[in-house]
Amino acid sequence: MFVMALLFVGAYKAELEPLHSFSLRFNDVNFALQSKKASEDVVFIAIDEESVNRFGRWPWNREILATAVDNLSSDTLLVFDMVFSEPTPDDNRLARSIEEQDNSLCGFFLRHRATEALSPEQSDLISDSSLARLSSELDTKKLFVEGNEAEVNVETILSSCSLSATFSTLRDSDQLLRKYPVAFTFNGEIVPSIGTQAVRMILNQDITYSGDRSYKLAEHLITTDERGFSRINYYPLESYKQHSFTELYDGTLTKESLNNKIVILGLSETGLGDIRVTPIGPIPGALVHYTFISNVLNDELLHINMIMSAVSILFFLLLPLIWMIIKSIYRRALVYIAAYILFFISTKLVYIYLNLYLDAFYPLLALLLSAIVSESLLYKRQERQMGFVKSAFSSYLSPLLLDKLMNDPERLKLGGEKKELTIFFSDIRSFTSISEKMDAQKLTHYLNRYFTPMSDIVTKHNGMIDKYIGDALMAFYNAPVDVKEHAADACRSSLEMMHALKTLNRELVKDNLPPIEIGIGLNTAEVVVGNMGSQKRFNYTVIGDGVNLASRVEGLNKLFGTKILITEQTKLQIGNTFLTRPLEKFKVKGKDEEVMLYELLEDTQDNRLMVEAFVVALELYYQEKYEEALQRFSDLLSSDYVSHYFIEKIKQLL
Repeated sequence: MFVMALLFVGAYKAELEPLHSFSLRFNDVNFALQSKKASEDVVFIAIDEESVNRFGRWPWNREILATAVDNLSSDTLLVFDMVFSEPTPDDNRLARSIEEQDNSLCGFFLRHRATEALSPEQSDLISDSSLARLSSELDTKKLFVEGNEAEVNVETILSSCSLSATFSTLRDSDQLLRKYPVAFTFNGEIVPSIGTQAVRMILNQDITYSGDRSYKLAEHLITTDERGFSRINYYPLESYKQHSFTELYDGTLTKESLNNKIVILGLSETGLGDIRVTPIGPIPGALVHYTFISNVLNDELLHINMIMSAVSILFFLLLPLIWMIIKSIYRRALVYIAAYILFFISTKLVYIYLNLYLDAFYPLLALLLSAIVSESLLYKRQERQMGFVKSAFSSYLSPLLLDKLMNDPERLKLGGEKKELTIFFSDIRSFTSISEKMDAQKLTHYLNRYFTPMSDIVTKHNGMIDKYIGDALMAFYNAPVDVKEHAADACRSSLEMMHALKTLNRELVKDNLPPIEIGIGLNTAEVVVGNMGSQKRFNYTVIGDGVNLASRVEGLNKLFGTKILITEQTKLQIGNTFLTRPLEKFKVKGKDEEVMLYELLEDTQDNRLMVEAFVVALELYYQEKYEEALQRFSDLLSSDYVSHYFIEKIKQLL
């Protein structure tokens, strides 16, 4: 992540393409939110379609321009957004009007190569308009773009202007104008842009360097990039104050209405070539200067905070690490979206209210790439984890429970939780004598034939096999995933095992192998379940008194002659869903309290009749009517193995 952060911040600072162009277009939505208005102290006099229709194709006779200039007073700063580079017979006429107006700013182009070299007089006039104070203080080559040659006004007109400045600009990589030059270097001097020069003249203040590529013009702050360009803040088009050239020429636009204003005289007719492509659409080049001047006067230039931008990129690079806290991918996605929307809205608010430009594209890109990488790594990790879970538990859980467990593998973290489970124990009767008659290989095959169908039945009914202890099988229900009717599932498993055992025994007898008889004990209790052991080696198991009780209950089958015994807690869970009969309370080893035991039976007509008769006999036994109870149990003796246990007890009592 650290390396990725450096790459992103480096790409952002280096304006790496094509990312930089995408970023610029992505952030241009800012200007659609702009509600500020351009300065009313600036007016654009446009040579528009109406003017061309009236005076003919551009360029015009300079007598026409001179007449319009005559309608301005010296209280107006006249800015020419055009260059008169070709001499004409009427140059002197226009020069006189400009000189009489006495407050004018003429523009010129800086080019890599000009059509004509500057005369010494033209060079001197350009030098007189330079920012001499900055030139003496700063290393100009490091702060501003250098111009090689200039295309300026003819000497007659140039000398009549109060000052000169360049109206050259540079476009962004996507060919849109978003930045404006404070100045250029030319012939070793700092030559101001026409916008900078206009503000200097209207405020009668010089520009000063305040450090860190920032400048002060009066009390107005101008921040620039490493090339000396400021990021301009475009206004809604309707807020720019514009008038047709014909209004100035005819005098309908009075001198008084233009007093103390900056009047930019420029071209707006599409066919005249001075149209610039900007984030707010194609506009006359004069409006670009207008925007910069208004931005400076209104303190609305856009400022960039590289530290905040870098921090935002780093934040969104690290945001996908929330998977360590939030496990659900849907919740993480919601956090990603919500966090970025909040950030995006914040960038628009600081733009609107603080004129702060915060890039919203690189943080989005950082978030998307980081999320993809993080989620991919997390997916691989979970895939490995699920593979481990699947390989470790596929033999112990049903496919349904295994799928649930793989969707929530955190259940298997080291440590336990208290939970109500139904614990299952089964054991083979007389296994010692059976094992003595077989060699190890044959005995192993014999046990495998038994454990395979028994294990399948456990997993089929949502149980988990805990372990095989010699000839014993231990399992539990309701972990590691929740099983709603865990006690009932354990009972179904037990009854089905008895059916499966009959089928297995027929096969064993055919193979001259001893048949298998088993006892099963079930107990429902709150126990501790989880991964027990060390960090490197552990086992998912259960511990607690409830586990021990299930094991003891299984052993009591030998005493009663039963096959499946359940405790009163399990009986309470299953209700009358299964056929059961009460036996008696019994105090098992390790327990101070007596536990009521029940036998679980297959629900058949014969078993129902037998249970009804048995319950009557048992009631007589508890009422101490031993003679009657003895008779009742004796009547059942031929079909009921448990009656023998109570007959022996009654005989002892009598």
